[in-house]
Amino acid sequence: MERLMSTTEVRALSAPERRRKRGIITMGSLGAFALILFGLLPKTSAPVTFNFVLGNEWVLTRERIVDSKSGALVFAVIALLAVLLSVLQFRERKTIRFASGLFGASFLMSFLCWAAAGKFIPFTGLLQGALFLSVPLIFGAMAGVLSERSGVINIAIEGQLLAGAFMSGVIASLTQNKIAGLLVAPFAGAAIAWLLAVFAIKYGIDQVVLGFVLNVLVIGLTGFLYKKLLIPYQSTWNSGGTFAPIEIPILAKIPVIGPIFFSQNIIVYLMYAAVILIHVALFKSKWGLRTRAVGEHPTAAESVGIDVNKIRFRNVLIAGAVAGLGGAFFTLGAVGSFSKEMTAGKGFIALAALIFGRWSPLGAVAAALIFGFADNLQGLLTITGTPIPSEFMLMAPYIATIIAVSGFVGKVRAPAADGIAYKRGGGSH
Repeated sequence: MERLMSTTEVRALSAPERRRKRGIITMGSLGAFALILFGLLPKTSAPVTFNFVLGNEWVLTRERIVDSKSGALVFAVIALLAVLLSVLQFRERKTIRFASGLFGASFLMSFLCWAAAGKFIPFTGLLQGALFLSVPLIFGAMAGVLSERSGVINIAIEGQLLAGAFMSGVIASLTQNKIAGLLVAPFAGAAIAWLLAVFAIKYGIDQVVLGFVLNVLVIGLTGFLYKKLLIPYQSTWNSGGTFAPIEIPILAKIPVIGPIFFSQNIIVYLMYAAVILIHVALFKSKWGLRTRAVGEHPTAAESVGIDVNKIRFRNVLIAGAVAGLGGAFFTLGAVGSFSKEMTAGKGFIALAALIFGRWSPLGAVAAALIFGFADNLQGLLTITGTPIPSEFMLMAPYIATIIAVSGFVGKVRAPAADGIAYKRGGGSH
């Protein structure tokens, strides 16, 4: 592989090219690993059944039965061919996104053939569950994009999610109206974000420390109220219920992807809208240009008449509202009631998705989906039984998180002014 790249190395490689090279070497190593461990080493084989029908969608094929050993071998070879394609594209100075995607899909299928030998895999259900688990991560990552693109580190996403989950569940229970609970969730998240904005922007408190303090505050407060109100008065204070799925006509009938994307509850559809709106606004609007300006060069932004701290304050509040809406998913979208610390660190994984996605809305969404898929996959394989110890399967989502924040994906650069408090006239607190 090094020899194949040698013609490219006669010139100095740029930073993106060096990252692509490291990625190709990593893919090659993983491809060889899959070929040996999944395809060649197993002495026996068993059929693996992949099911592709989840509900009442149009059916192209209900299921496919694949021999575990031969399937793992074939997909490992395809993964290695994808590595070869990426090398050729690299030599021609082209993007390797297609090759990387092909490699990822092939490696995953090789792993599934090996791990689920003799088992039944509901493939469409696996992908639907991955999206389901990714929803709060995506909301949290979008909150991170909004605040950190304007220069404020938002470690308090965990607290904003938890506040949204608590208030949405309580209000929905008291009013017996889930819409009311959903409407109040953004205000709960924005209230925590307001504390972050006041102390971080106005008084220049260390944003990382402040974020952790706010998380502890929300965890303690919701835990206390849960013990004193929600447990003793469960039927009155903690029985909000969940939104029913809404099928979008025709789109929900599309094989495989229809049940995954177009047979979801209202909070998931709001997540679609939030991602599109934030992406378009960030890169196609005057507000987005100003947001990126105050996050990169606040002094220059102020010199052309932009109120840096006003933009930051407003964006942090919007970010908190988005995170609060994601918190409502825990109670009104998934469980139907609030439980103590039910966000379970999802805010921090959302931050990892933000870093993994390089502070880009679409990149953060892709990373959140990867984390959600890893989480759902470990649950499925633990239930079905695999050659992998359950402890390792439980570690999978967190290993993905560690990989994201460790710089494995290449050097990532946050907005230049991220985490630096700004005062009028230039300089920092």
